Amino acid sequence: MGKRLCIPKYRLGRIMGWLQIILGGLVIIISIASLYKFYKAGFFLHNEEICQHFYGVNDAYEVFDVRALSDRIGEVLDKMEKLQEKLEQTDVLDKTNITKLEYKKFLEQEVIKPLHTANLALRQIRLPRIVNATIEEDPLINTFIVEEIRKYITPKETRNAKINIYGMEKVYNTIGHACVSMKKEFEEYMEYDIGSYCKDDWNLAQKLMLSGCDPLPRRRCLARASKLYQKPYPINESLWRLPDDRNVRWSNYQCRNFKCLAGKNPKRGFSKCTGCFEIENEKLKWVTNSSLPAVFLIKDVLAIKPGEIRIGLDIGVGTGTFAARMREMNVTIISTALNLGAPFNEMIALRGLVPLYWTLNQRLPFFDNTMDLIHTTGFMDGWIDLLLMDFILFDWDRVLRPGGLLWIDRFFCKRNDLDDYMYMFLQFRYKKHKWVISPKSKDEVYFSALLEKSPRAV
Repeated sequence: MGKRLCIPKYRLGRIMGWLQIILGGLVIIISIASLYKFYKAGFFLHNEEICQHFYGVNDAYEVFDVRALSDRIGEVLDKMEKLQEKLEQTDVLDKTNITKLEYKKFLEQEVIKPLHTANLALRQIRLPRIVNATIEEDPLINTFIVEEIRKYITPKETRNAKINIYGMEKVYNTIGHACVSMKKEFEEYMEYDIGSYCKDDWNLAQKLMLSGCDPLPRRRCLARASKLYQKPYPINESLWRLPDDRNVRWSNYQCRNFKCLAGKNPKRGFSKCTGCFEIENEKLKWVTNSSLPAVFLIKDVLAIKPGEIRIGLDIGVGTGTFAARMREMNVTIISTALNLGAPFNEMIALRGLVPLYWTLNQRLPFFDNTMDLIHTTGFMDGWIDLLLMDFILFDWDRVLRPGGLLWIDRFFCKRNDLDDYMYMFLQFRYKKHKWVISPKSKDEVYFSALLEKSPRAV
């Protein structure tokens, strides 16, 4: 055992005293620098023109978030104040057995790093530029401190100062407004080393999406993938075969292979889509007769519009079985999916189908009147708020073409709520091809329908 190096108390006290003096000076410098930046921006001018714009006569400051600016200044000063309080509490270091290594670690973690963060936060504060009484700044820029977020949301001007292909002078990258209310999680998501591997944080990304922070920004890090990735099975095999376990990263799941997901294990990590990894049972869906009147067969649905159903969208929780069956009928179906406890997106893709990583609170990324078919099952049922459902259905109506089919597949709800949901579906005045209500339990009912969107006068 080597001899431990100790720092005398008087020397430690002197060092702490100098640190407090230096920190106090930095607080003063930061305060003066902040006031100077305000002065340079024109906030302390009292001529009539500046005051009119500041107090909103012409709404010139609508695009600049003054509150975010104030919060950022306050955040910097708060960091400095906490750091000073920490240094004043010398009890932590007032021991004779502290080593040089421990003292160095203390300075790095508790002094230098917070000081650097506060300095960085101050340098990144952007004040509005007053040019011809016009504010040229963006409202969210002072809300975030992580540089990747700030770079992402800053409008990108065209390199040749001309109108771009979209007819605009700048390109504006989008983030959901809910990202502001989830600032801590959002900054954690966007804090990474450029060009390195992304963190194993898809769970965090999905949490942000489900909370309304969507669409998420692009990132300049490399997506992680399985080191043992194998060549996918040929399409004639992949549709009805469990994929190779080595093609999925299992770190965030309770199950560690597809056999576990396909088994009867009640602790698989997901509750929806029971049995959807059991391929032999999945083969029976939508192709074999069922005792349940609310179950429609694919051949009967396609017979209503022979040759007209070519592309569509499946909205639900599953492994792509509906899309697999429709592919055998030469119909291309995009399957929406979230990884709710299992690798649903990976499973759909490995079957040779198209997964769309999408949430109910997101606008569908398709243009108006483009889909021949929208099919929904197992996801949107009686738990959904009526107002939210109204927004969703209007978006479905937007992308469904005239003559296209809306297939409501075993929607279920409480009997007492049935009339409310029926109004939601009936408000669009679609033509009814199939309409079935059947009991699910004592208090719940199934509802299935096949509805055709009618042409509309322009």
